Amino acid sequence: MGVLMVPRPDDEPWPTLGPQVCDLLEERAIHGPGALRGRPYVLDPEKRALIYRWYEVYPQGHPRAGKRRFKRVGLSVRKGTAKTELAAAVAFAELHPEGPVRCDGFDADGEPVGVPVSDPYIPMVAYTEEQTEELAYAALYVMVTEGPDADLFDPGLDRIMRWDGLGRAVPLASSPDARDGARTTFQHFDETHRFTLPRHREAHQTMLANIPKIMLFDPWSLETTTTYTPGEGSVAQGTHEFAELVASGKSKDRTLFFFHRQADPRPDEDLSDDEQIRAAVREASGPSIAAWPDFEGQVDAIVSLYNAPDTDRAYWERVWLNRRVQAGRQAFSVARWAELARPDQPLPEKGERITIGFDGAQFRDATALIATHLATGFQWPLGIWEAPPGANEGDDPDQQWECPADEVDAAMIEAFDTWDVVRAYVDPPYWEGLITTWQGRWGEKQITKWWTNRLKAMAYSLRAYEGAMKTGALTHSGHEAYARHVANARKKQLKMLDEQGKPLWVIEKERHQSPLSMDGAMAGCLSWEAHRDAIAAGVKPKRKPSRMIVLR
Repeated sequence: MGVLMVPRPDDEPWPTLGPQVCDLLEERAIHGPGALRGRPYVLDPEKRALIYRWYEVYPQGHPRAGKRRFKRVGLSVRKGTAKTELAAAVAFAELHPEGPVRCDGFDADGEPVGVPVSDPYIPMVAYTEEQTEELAYAALYVMVTEGPDADLFDPGLDRIMRWDGLGRAVPLASSPDARDGARTTFQHFDETHRFTLPRHREAHQTMLANIPKIMLFDPWSLETTTTYTPGEGSVAQGTHEFAELVASGKSKDRTLFFFHRQADPRPDEDLSDDEQIRAAVREASGPSIAAWPDFEGQVDAIVSLYNAPDTDRAYWERVWLNRRVQAGRQAFSVARWAELARPDQPLPEKGERITIGFDGAQFRDATALIATHLATGFQWPLGIWEAPPGANEGDDPDQQWECPADEVDAAMIEAFDTWDVVRAYVDPPYWEGLITTWQGRWGEKQITKWWTNRLKAMAYSLRAYEGAMKTGALTHSGHEAYARHVANARKKQLKMLDEQGKPLWVIEKERHQSPLSMDGAMAGCLSWEAHRDAIAAGVKPKRKPSRMIVLR
């Protein structure tokens, strides 16, 4: 079965507050929004086992006796397994004035004695404001307003407080600042596969850094998610890959607990086969979910989604089998791009011949300048400019981010001063004034307007760019932002065929207003197109001067 658990269960179980927490939940909590709303909360065996692990404490006699073993917890399971409701239930226990969530010594049998947090502060972070209203915070709201302990809480849409005035849970959206969670006792990050922007990762790191600040509260973090799309650089990806490093012994972290369940892919797997696809869904679900009422009815519904003619099967595989698979519309292989990285390769020497690609928007989005070494096909960014965290969030056009044209111009000047730029292909929209300046400075032969809205020409250029990746003719510096832009590019199929009858495609963002930029990928393609055209025109890499040795 495809399970990654870090750390694995110990031969001798650790002391845990888990049984007391589970008893509180099943006695005092109710199910949140959904078919079971309002019914007494029931934990299946797997969720009970997870809570036992999450609340392990150091044993008597240890210098840190009674303190939490794990400070950071990650849970990655398929869609539809009630993981968000589980996180809400944990928040309920952490907020409850009688929640046995911290150890206050040990009883005569050596078992930990649980007590509530005196003044809990619980930020619950979601990707968007809409998520805060739909996911974990919404489930917690139902638990405290419709359950048997409703008189213990003062609920609101922007905070849930205890009636004693000590403690609250708050929903946070998008990109909380450094003050959010400054005195955190417990915090939850929901659907972290959606936390893909730099500001999301920065907020996550800031809030993790708040955890060690008030050790008397013994605070901790919980991250719940369906698994991530490779290459998007999400928080979920970072946590999962770090857990794999810990599991392999390549990194050490005694404070991390991570659990991931998936249907392991098989070399000869055929998901069009009814028996195999059902087995995969069962494996991704695990035995506890498989014991739910009418589980086979759920399997029927999941399989029917796979068989629908308009289904994105890569997405289906990610959310229902919890497999890390490249997005179905993803234009370029993220794994292959990683293989082509040469981070230790030095940049070409001064005077070497290069080509340049330029693409981007002057406002709101991103702009990129990518260079390609004529002799080797090695690419690196001369500059990638992206809107900083928090920019573009209002409706006022005067408040929108603007790419610094002077920095873009300076990067181009430095490139021409350092190397022999034989061709630069630049996409004109939004930058006509600057491009005209460049043409006046270096000439139209070196600065060529290359319109990316010429769909057929663009499609053939992208095919060549992808082909260079497949053959290894193209390598790159491993620049993080460039890799992210390449991963963000999505295919848009055209109503055009090539000479062999194969469909042509161009690239676009995942959606029109998506904050996930792909201008670096377009600039890289233009740089590669200039590289191809230069070679086709007979431009040769500069040869290093040879030395003549005279024998006497």
